[in-house]
Parts: sequence; structure tokens; C-alpha cells
Amino acid sequence: MALKRVGILTGGGDCSGLNAVIRAVTRAAIIGHNATVVGIVGGFEGLISGQTEELTVKSTRDILTLGGTILGTTNKGNPFEFRELAADGSITVSDQSDRAVEVYKKMGLDCLFVVGGEGTLEIGYRFFKKGISVIGIPKTIDNDLDKTDYTFGYQTAVEVASDALDRLQTTGRSHQRVMILEVMGRTAGWIALESGIAGGAHIILIPEIPYNIDRVVEKIQLRAKGGSPFSIIMVAEGAKEEGGDVITQASASTRLQGVPQLGGVGQYLADQIKKRVDLEVRCTVLGHIQRGGSPCAFDRVLGTRLGSFAVQAAAEGKFGAMVALHTPQMVLVPLSELAGKVRTVPVDSQLIQCAESIGISMGR
Repeated sequence: MALKRVGILTGGGDCSGLNAVIRAVTRAAIIGHNATVVGIVGGFEGLISGQTEELTVKSTRDILTLGGTILGTTNKGNPFEFRELAADGSITVSDQSDRAVEVYKKMGLDCLFVVGGEGTLEIGYRFFKKGISVIGIPKTIDNDLDKTDYTFGYQTAVEVASDALDRLQTTGRSHQRVMILEVMGRTAGWIALESGIAGGAHIILIPEIPYNIDRVVEKIQLRAKGGSPFSIIMVAEGAKEEGGDVITQASASTRLQGVPQLGGVGQYLADQIKKRVDLEVRCTVLGHIQRGGSPCAFDRVLGTRLGSFAVQAAAEGKFGAMVALHTPQMVLVPLSELAGKVRTVPVDSQLIQCAESIGISMGR
């Protein structure tokens, strides 16, 4: 089909590589199809309000290496369950999806590129069922999207976490301390596992394997007895103790998002260890540093490939699908196969076997 006017929005949390996708979609649509590209500002909230800006080859010229997203994003703007905070502190929830569809039609768009993670793409699929021509583009630092080998943003997050571990190694060894690094990932342990292996962590704790504090302490003590009175622990924010629950933090923001904010397990673990070993214990929470900054080369290329392939799919009228990497090819996956699915680390995966075979404790 002829592409005359296309829209693109970025939803959910930001990550490195989003601008590479925006740039690729813009250039491929304009250079290959002479189409007008409409950037929808602020994620799905922009689709409700109609806040847009035209994207051109010139306006996206210098954004390949820029972190974040020039269009802005939000992870609390689900039009099907639009949550608003009232003056009295109460939360109102309303369905604004029909309004969003009307705005889409008034824009005269041939299709809408929805860039985001599992939650954003599920919303995109619901809009597809309401008649919007949607193509999904997978994004998340957590790498927890099914049906694609990698999501852009992930490799950059792993690089950042690995670098942090390198730095904690030197100070931990110098002071003979137990150094804990807490990283993102929600319910999936991909960042913690891969960056933990890359950064030489001695203990890696992930959501998929509830940890036993006795096993953690045993590893620390074993290292001390062997002449290495320091240990590096990588812990995913969604990790939990055997028989326990994930640690969350409540705020007005999380009430608006409608999902819990994970975080705090690193300090909780530090307090547990301090009671059992005669070593200083320090916790570092890497937080949003993982999501910001310039994307690594892998994510720049992956984002560019996904954006370009998405425009090709739109030109062929293949809507209701997500573009995905099945190395070495780009493929299309029906959005219906992704709805509600999160890809976690298989507990019998070769990656975990690799870690344990070289002496890394997984807390079990």
C-alpha cells in the first residue's frame, strides 16, 4: 500500500536506542515512500490529547547517539484504563480509548508505529482490534519480551551494569567488603545474570530463583576462608528470598501507574548479611543510570533495523504485528501472540549452568 502519513509514539520507560528507531522510521518513510511522519508526543497520552510534531530527515539528523526519546514517554497513560490523580488524592480510572481512536482518525494516519515493551505492545494490540493499523516495535532494557532474540536498550543496560561491577570490584577488594549492586529488570533476571557474569560477580540473585540466605552467606564465608575476604553480589530488583515476596516502594506515581515500583532488595540483603558475617557490607542501587545515556553500537544497529523493517511491513499492509529479531533475520510476529506474556530466564538455561559451573552462586 502507499504510505502517505504515518505516526509513531514511544511508550513505557525510556531506554537507549529509542531515538535510533525514531530516526530510522522517519528516514525510511520519507526517503522510501515520500510520506509525512507524525511524532506523537508523550506516548499514548499524546494520542488522547492530539499533541504531535512533524518529524523530518533534518529534525532527526543528530539523534542516533542521543539517549531517551525526543517524543517523550510515560508509563502511566493507558487509554483503556486512564488513571488521574484528583486534588483529594483519590485516583479516577476511565476508558479514553474511543477518544484516542477518534484522534488517530482525525490525524489521517495510514498506520501507527507503537514502540514499547510488553505493556505498551498489549495496548497497541487492543487498539489494533479497535481498527487502528498498528505495527509494534520491541523496546525494553529488561529483555523480557517474547518472540524476539533481543530488545534494544538491553545491551546498553548490560554494558552500564558491567562497568559498575568493574568499579565495585576494585573498591571491594581494597576495603575487603561485601559489595552489592542492585539492577533493574522487574520480574526477569536477564540484566543481572549477563552483566553479573561479564563483571565477575561471585553471587547473582535473580527473580526466577528465590535465594536462600544461608547459601549466600556460605559463599561469602567460603571466599573469606580461601583468602578472598571480599565478595561482589549482583541482585535483580525483583529477586526475593525463599518464602518471601518482592520488595516494593509505594508512592503517588506508582498509584497512577497501577503497578508496584520494585526496589530495595539490595539494602534488605545487606542488612541480612551484616547480621551473619564480620565484614563491612555496602549496597549500590544503579537505578535509572541503566536507562539513560548514549546507546551502545549493538542497540543503535538493532533500533535502526527494527525501525526500517517496520516501515517495510507497513508498506506491505502487514498490520497487527511486531517486528522482531530472529538472528540474523528480521521477522514479523502477530501481536496476539505477545499479549500478556513476559519472557523470564529459564531456571535450567545454559546461561545459569554456565554461571554455576564457574563457581558463581545463584543463592540456591
